[in-house]
Amino acid sequence: MCAPTYAATILILGDSLSAGYGMAENQGWVQLLRDELPNAHIINGSVSGETTAGGLRRLPSLLRSSQPDLIIIALGGNDGLRGFPPDKLKSNLTKIINLSQQHGAKVLLTEIMVPPNYGPRYTSSFTQTYHQLAEEYAIKLIPFFMQDIAIDKTLMQRDGIHPNEQAQPMITQWMLPWITQALVE
Repeated sequence: MCAPTYAATILILGDSLSAGYGMAENQGWVQLLRDELPNAHIINGSVSGETTAGGLRRLPSLLRSSQPDLIIIALGGNDGLRGFPPDKLKSNLTKIINLSQQHGAKVLLTEIMVPPNYGPRYTSSFTQTYHQLAEEYAIKLIPFFMQDIAIDKTLMQRDGIHPNEQAQPMITQWMLPWITQALVE
């Protein structure tokens, strides 16, 4: 039997929103993305509770083992929920982007937003970090995939933080055009 030949290897470096927290793995948006892109080898390097520091620590090993063509960075939510300073967020994301690009991978960065109860200054500074990095590194910034889902209680788990099974196809369809465009550029 021959090994499959893939058009591209995609690494998703995320947290519980990408790890499929609270549901079977085959129900999460990453598995649905695999169904949409059968010629891609999609590696879900997402871990529930992951921070940018944790993702940075794990990244060298993931890069060596997967040799991705494209990396989707979907980290920062746990940094924000823990009130980590935006400059630390930016430092970790900068290192993740640099490592990814040094390995020859294209990078997509997903915008992450924190709840407004952290105050307007923190919230704005946190969100702006993603826009600054996208501009500084000339990479695509995917708007926060939870922005329409988080406000609809029927699409959220009881904890009010994680999307439920019904939201997963929406996330897949949100991410798909960004990913397919990055693969052809």
